[in-house]
Amino acid sequence: MMSVLDRKILVAVDGSYCSRNEIQYLVEMFSGEQNISFHLLCIVSGGTSTVVGSEWVDSTDVLSHLSAAVKPKYLLAQKHLDEEMNLLKRQGFSENQISGVVQLDRAGVANDLILEARKGQYDAIIMGRRGLGKIHELFMGSITKAVLEKCYDIPVWVVDGKVESRKILVPVDGSFHVLRAVDHLSYMLKDMPQAEVTLFHSEALLRRKKEHPVEDFYAQWGRKWCEENLTKPDDATFHAPEQVLVDSGFSREKIKRAKSHIGIEPARDIYSYLKKHNFGTIVMGRRGADEATWLLGSISERLLYTAENLAIWMVH
Repeated sequence: MMSVLDRKILVAVDGSYCSRNEIQYLVEMFSGEQNISFHLLCIVSGGTSTVVGSEWVDSTDVLSHLSAAVKPKYLLAQKHLDEEMNLLKRQGFSENQISGVVQLDRAGVANDLILEARKGQYDAIIMGRRGLGKIHELFMGSITKAVLEKCYDIPVWVVDGKVESRKILVPVDGSFHVLRAVDHLSYMLKDMPQAEVTLFHSEALLRRKKEHPVEDFYAQWGRKWCEENLTKPDDATFHAPEQVLVDSGFSREKIKRAKSHIGIEPARDIYSYLKKHNFGTIVMGRRGADEATWLLGSISERLLYTAENLAIWMVH
């Protein structure tokens, strides 16, 4: 039996090259880790009205009720799911770390993914990104886009291409959302001595920064911790994120600081730095749906649009 404290990731798969990239990313980041589990979920669309309550019956019963149009898709999805689970096993993950299911959609694929993530109390959802179209509706897969627009309570990891670096970049600006993102990172990668994190600050971020009184941080980190780590000038920008990582077991030698003083556009500064220094993951603090229409011009949206061979963690 796995401990209830183990980290849990919901892996949205569909048998495509994007799914394989997700699996390879998980292998790259978590190879050798025993206290983490992956639940692979493949949702087949088009079967909503055909089988009711299919999650409570076995696959043979499901197949017997599927229409001629849906049955081949279900069988193919099961084949791909088995292959992806076996890939994780071949990379050293144990049987009790891996589970998977093919499910017929009920409320739409994106909604079903979010419902499963909430029901299972997962720590993150990982998805692949589709394409680089010029139109906003097409800049990534419509399902990935819908999940990002609707899901703010669970971090969403978006993987584009083949990620071959374990180096992690965290843009910092002193905001509450960024510190929450660092807190998520510190939990997911705790006790991983190979993890290398760079906290990056662009001067261009100053013009967009929303000031947060220290009291805003009390609920999550406690008054004592906040007074010790958030009261001096620039504490929120570098010191507090660094301390969150150290408190979770990160070595200070594996945490770096970097600044850009010349940029006028933060998204361009960040992207230029991460490509120049070969980062594989970027962890972004994300505004809530009630604060801004983040998909229409925010830093996060621009990075999602331009990312290549990169994983982007979106954390509210």
